[in-house]
Amino acid sequence: MTIREKVQKGEPVPEIDLCALREGIPSEKIKNMILEGKVVIPSNRKSHLKRPCAIGAGLSTKVNANIGTSRDLPDVGPELKKLEIALAAGADTIMDLSTGGPLDDIRKAIRANCPVPLGTVPIYQAAVEAVEQQKKPIVEITVEEIFRVIQKQAEDGVDFMTVHCGVTRTVLERFESKERILGVVSRGGAFLVEWMVYNQKENPLYENFDELLAIAKEYEITLSLGDGIRPGCLADATDGPQIQELIILGELTLRAWEAGVQVMIEGPGHVPLDQVVTNVKLEKALCHGAPFYVLGPLVTDIAPGYDHIGCAIGGALAAASGADFLCYVTPAEHLRLPTLEDVREGVIAARIAAHAADIAKGVPGALEKDIEMAKARSRLDWETQIKLSIDPEKARRYRLEGGVSKGKACTMCGDYCAIKVYQRARSKKFFPQGH
Repeated sequence: MTIREKVQKGEPVPEIDLCALREGIPSEKIKNMILEGKVVIPSNRKSHLKRPCAIGAGLSTKVNANIGTSRDLPDVGPELKKLEIALAAGADTIMDLSTGGPLDDIRKAIRANCPVPLGTVPIYQAAVEAVEQQKKPIVEITVEEIFRVIQKQAEDGVDFMTVHCGVTRTVLERFESKERILGVVSRGGAFLVEWMVYNQKENPLYENFDELLAIAKEYEITLSLGDGIRPGCLADATDGPQIQELIILGELTLRAWEAGVQVMIEGPGHVPLDQVVTNVKLEKALCHGAPFYVLGPLVTDIAPGYDHIGCAIGGALAAASGADFLCYVTPAEHLRLPTLEDVREGVIAARIAAHAADIAKGVPGALEKDIEMAKARSRLDWETQIKLSIDPEKARRYRLEGGVSKGKACTMCGDYCAIKVYQRARSKKFFPQGH
């Protein structure tokens, strides 16, 4: 039985108890939300996660970090280091998006070192194997080859999979009424669009959705229904093709729930700030409250090198409006494969956005952290401030670089520190008793 089915039958689910303890809420609350489809716990039967996490309504906003090799940089070594860096920075989940080197071995190495839920995009491996091993174009991939990869990744312990099931022929028809600037920017979505156009056939992941559900149920894989038609720039956001795909994902969500399979919905990457809330509300309405997993969203297209900041702005607003899961963006987005430091900065930026949103959503314990920080600042207690920081390593380094060895103030204010001046005034008798 799947987690969803076990909850329906009242059977114990250890992963739920672990997640409830982490969230600081009763297990029953998570169980009820799983039954409603508003919370998922990605956990393949074969992965035996040390750090499972629950994603969805009423819970802390989770952050995903993408890693993975490329054709130009196929070595798994740096990716394992990125995995370590991402986990240390606080990533809740990891996605292996590798497209270069021995993909099975790379995935298995990442899985062996990843204590949190691991996600993949199976169509990537199907495409790479077709081109690199079979020396044939992507459009000649067979349906059997696609599902063989899905089965193989499931067997290797992948916890959630991005599957672009909503890229259908009816969605592609919407492109006839509006020409996009950037067309299709999802790599998996583009692979499927080319396959469909060349073969004049329906999307095999949509047409064979029941087979996909059977594999997901067998291994307890959470399906992350991918946004293959997501906008790649602000001008393409919230258009007909994007919304048509979302409608179809909502229909597939109901079919997955009926089969006992957990589902979350992936959301757009580039969205103007004034459309972010609308996109969240649309997903929640059309997809029946299923958890929403957003890439960013990025709220400007002109910040190469700083896209993690654009992502944090959009992510904070999206999560405060109801998005449940943020996929990080690194400073290297749109430019190159991220370095170790890029990965770290991307995770930290997304975590800042997630925490800011959790305060706005009233997630238990979120605001209390900031109150503790405020109290530490009022005491000029630097060690506690550092420990409470989202990035203690950077906070400590900046403090030491300030050259303060003695005394409590920082080098910006010194003896003119407002807190010190106020405390000095408080020690006099200008303030009424009790203030």
